[in-house]
This record gives sequence, C-alpha cells and structure tokens, in this order.
Amino acid sequence: MSTPALPAGFNRLAGANLAAQSAEQISLAAVPIVAVLALGAGPGEIGALATAQTLPFLLLSIPAGLLADRWSRRRLMVWAEGLRALSLFALLVAVAGGQLSMPLLAVLGFLGAAGTVGFSVGAPALVPALVPSSALGAANARLELARSAAFAAGPALAGALVSWAGASAAFVLASVLSVAAVGLLLRLHEPPRAGAPVRHVLDDLRHGAALVWQHPLLRPVLLCAVAWNTAWFVLQAAYVPYAVRVLGLDAGAVGATLACYGAGMVTGAVLASRVMGALPFGGAILLGPVVSVAASLVMACTLLWPSGVLAALSFFLFGAGPIVWAIASTTLRQTITPQAVLGQVSAIFLTVNTGARPIGAAIGGLVGAHYGESACLLLSTAGFFVQAIIIAASPMRTLRALPAPA
Repeated sequence: MSTPALPAGFNRLAGANLAAQSAEQISLAAVPIVAVLALGAGPGEIGALATAQTLPFLLLSIPAGLLADRWSRRRLMVWAEGLRALSLFALLVAVAGGQLSMPLLAVLGFLGAAGTVGFSVGAPALVPALVPSSALGAANARLELARSAAFAAGPALAGALVSWAGASAAFVLASVLSVAAVGLLLRLHEPPRAGAPVRHVLDDLRHGAALVWQHPLLRPVLLCAVAWNTAWFVLQAAYVPYAVRVLGLDAGAVGATLACYGAGMVTGAVLASRVMGALPFGGAILLGPVVSVAASLVMACTLLWPSGVLAALSFFLFGAGPIVWAIASTTLRQTITPQAVLGQVSAIFLTVNTGARPIGAAIGGLVGAHYGESACLLLSTAGFFVQAIIIAASPMRTLRALPAPA
C-alpha cells in the first residue's frame, strides 16, 4: 500500500513535534542528573522532582482538552510550547548564575510539564484538520516516530552534554529546540472548524466522558491502555533491582537493556504504516497487546534462565508492538470522535493513562517490598494478559477497516 503524501501544514506540525519532543526528553533527562551532581540530591528529592514533572498531566489535561475544543488548537500549542521554552530558559539562567535549588527545579519542572500537556492534547486534535482521513495512519506514524527517536536519543544526548560540556549545554540545546517548535507552529495555518455547542464546563466534561465510556470501540481502547500502563509500571518498579540482583547486570548493562525499548519504538514506528496496510485494522490494534504478552513472557523466562539478552529482547518487543497500537488507536480515536470534542477525548485518554502510571508504580513497590521482584514480574505478566483479553473480547477483533469518520 502506497503512503499518501502529507500536506505542508502537517509537515510543519511534524517538525514542531520533533523539536518539542526532543526538547522535552533532553530536559527530563538532564534535570535529575544536574540535581544529583550539583545539589547532591538523593532518592527522596529525585522522587519529589519526578512528582512535580508528572503532576500537570493529572491536573491540567482535562482543562487543556476543554480549551482545545473551545479555542484555536494551534494557538494553544504555541502558548504551551512557549511556556516550556521559558521554563528551559529560566533553568539555563539559574545554572549559569549558580542559583539552582530543588524548589526551583520542581517549580520549573512543573511549568515545563504544563507546556507538554498543552502540546500533547493539541497535537492529536489538530492532525485531522490538516490531513485527509486516508492519511491519518501515516501522519500518526510520523509523529510517533519523532517521539520514539526523541525517547531513544534524548536521554543519551543529555547525559553526554552534561558530562562533556556542563549542564548549561543541555539546557541551551533544549531551549533552542523548544523555540524552534514555537516558530514552526507560528507558520502553521489551522483550517477553521465549526463552533462547538455552547455548554457549561461540567456539561462538556460529562459529554466527553459519556462519549468515551459508551462507545463500543473507545471504551475497550481506554480500558486496555489503563491495564497496559498499570502492568508496565509494575514491571518498571522492579526491573532495575531485579536486573542487578538476579540477572547480575552492572549499571552499563542495565542501561543497555533499557535502551532496547527505545530501539523497539523506533523500529515499530518505521514499520507501522506497512503493518497497518497488511493487516485488517482491528488486527493492527490487536497486535500491540498480543506482542506485549509475548514480551512479558520473555521477561518471565528470565526467572528460569537469568539472561540480560532475554531482558533486552523483552524491552525491544515492549517498544515495537505497542507503538503500532499507539498509532492505530490514535488514528481510530481521531476518526470516530467528532471534531468538536476531540480535544476533550484526547485529554481523557491522557489523564487516565498517566493516572494509571503512579498506581502501577505503587503496586510494584508494595509487591516488591513484601514478596520480591520476581513477584512483580509475574504480576505484570498477568496484567499484560488482562489488557490483551480486554481488546480481544471487544468488537475490535472483527474490525476490517477504519470506520467512517464521525
């Protein structure tokens, strides 16, 4: 199947997305490194910093979604990315002036993450206005490829810059990339769209939530994503100590196995358009949950045969399969959701998915503390079976093609 050409407006969005995702990943990796090296931060401080950087996803996703449906989505993204650029510039000034502190890092991390929320809600809601429905899969694949590349390369680049040239270099690069994203968004023309019905904010929230919960395709996608994120963070909570204590890996080897996740994401994003063209649409969505089960079983095999190679293969599969799921399910959501409420629906998915992550991490921490890391691996495997069953039992299994646009 030939890949449809993507219009110039989307290409500007894709360039802004690549720059913004790279800026985000570089800063997310650089901040805790700087906190440890410059401020002597320990696990408690780093945990508090991580909380500040994730809290906006829970607090601001729904308001951002409401704003995206009532306002220009391009303008929302410009302001959001501008906020992130300002937070990065403030970090650069604080590093250069020797004024760093943990409270300052937390506040600026919160502001930067707030910018990420606005961008993350606005981008998928804007895509259907820029490309025809036949090109949505290719467009989402390109956006996910950028995210995967930034995820894989950003942390390594940040670490190298901090090590070789100091913290300022990492924040200079992140700031430049964020400003470049703003520049590309300013050159993007957003087609006009029909005005949404004027409703009270609470009515809007009820309408969006009811649409997701009552739709026979959106509900299983949401529940599957919740189960996947919970199981994934149960695994993440236990993996590093498990890899060191049971698999006998040193710090470099642990990092190498984790890097295979990013490599899998890039591979899956590159192949996603071909996979979606070769399979029935429902099969393309089922692929991610099924591959996740296979990946979890490979990881569980390390309980019998401790091996860093098996762990690396597991992480590669966890990256490659679910990225196809992300592209296909996003394309489905953009197609079957009315444009007037697409921002709200995207925000609901973002909020629920991010909300599942700390729950999974907490479950993993409790189970690991009481029963050991091996129990976490088995529990996460059970969770991945649950997410596959949810989607396999839904009408998705009989979906031959992408439904007609809403």
